[in-house]
Amino acid sequence: MSYNPFLAKPKKLESTIMSFKMLSPKPYNKDEVDPYTRVRCILMNGTEYEAVWSKHHFNRHCGDNELRRAVGFIRNSEQQQQKLISALKPTDENVLQTTLGYEQLAVDLTAILAQRQTNKFVKDALDFALLEDFDHLYRYANLLETDMGEHAEKYVGSYTEIMPGRPTVAHHRHPFDNIKKPISNISADPITKCDVSIITAAEQQTMNYYMNLGAFYKHQKGREVYTEIAMVEEEHVSQYGSLIDPSMTMLDDLLMHEYIESYLYFSMYNDEIDSHIKQIWEMLFEQELSHLHATLALVRKYENKDWFDVIPSGDYPELLKFSPQKEYVRKVLGETICNTSLYEGYINVTKLPDNANFFEYQKRAVKDVQTMPSHIVIDDHIKAFKTDYRLQDKEHPVKSLRDRKDDNITLGRVK
Repeated sequence: MSYNPFLAKPKKLESTIMSFKMLSPKPYNKDEVDPYTRVRCILMNGTEYEAVWSKHHFNRHCGDNELRRAVGFIRNSEQQQQKLISALKPTDENVLQTTLGYEQLAVDLTAILAQRQTNKFVKDALDFALLEDFDHLYRYANLLETDMGEHAEKYVGSYTEIMPGRPTVAHHRHPFDNIKKPISNISADPITKCDVSIITAAEQQTMNYYMNLGAFYKHQKGREVYTEIAMVEEEHVSQYGSLIDPSMTMLDDLLMHEYIESYLYFSMYNDEIDSHIKQIWEMLFEQELSHLHATLALVRKYENKDWFDVIPSGDYPELLKFSPQKEYVRKVLGETICNTSLYEGYINVTKLPDNANFFEYQKRAVKDVQTMPSHIVIDDHIKAFKTDYRLQDKEHPVKSLRDRKDDNITLGRVK
């Protein structure tokens, strides 16, 4: 059934203000929560971070204080939303345990968005980064067992396989190769416009998490793993962010943000199985309707436009629903494991010219691959347990990644 949030009757904007008591909800139980509930919390935390950040950016590039106050009111409400969602994480869930949820989100969300994509360039970008986030999940899962004696399946369940993707050491590319061609907000399908913003916010949240909390890891090797993977997340955010149409006005962009936020809360509400958190998604969806209509009023007042001038089809696209994506991930692994990025496109690394930016950057950033943290974390696990840690339903689709006693550090990196 279609739903157009612009035709809904929102509550008054003032009703979105929450008491501080409301910002401390009952957290989920890390040992009992469904992995996709954790994933939904991470996704919406990142979505609200993006909402707040974009409005601070607006505040710094607008000279009209009346308009800045109007946007600032919505931003304050979204700060509260972010704090509430962040508080759903329990205090006894540590940095690494939460990290598994971040990477599970990255894998399954990316796979879901890629399969519904109508824009080939956007789909290619999603498929490309998918294999890198998949490998990050594998690296962190091995660190978890080495450091804490826990199996990652406790936190990802049986939803997502854990095995090598494109090796992390192959992810380090020249910054020029992370900039892609933007979509057109006028001609792109609604689902494409939504998806590039959703994945940008999700990857940005992961980047920020690793940038800040990685330094709090309990030992130096762990800190270095977070540092290395955080640099890859910088690449992903650059890639996805460059897909967003830069020609939108700042108010158009804010309207698009509110539309996507309301869409995601509506999706989370319909997908959630935890009754307590489901009620939170419902409450926040109603708040987002108020934000959406308040932003629409600003678009009408300051730009003399209406919602259909910015979002021609106001109906929500297909709702986002989390489910296992194992077979799709395996398909992309088998077809594109050796790919790297080249300016706006992607190419098998064996077809790159010897003087490509990729190889020059690898020489400077990687140098001795044996000392790279992402490799050491697997090497240490193999030394301790005689094999790496995996969670897979059947043998790896890539033959050269089936050896569980050796970490492949050449695929996608060496000609």
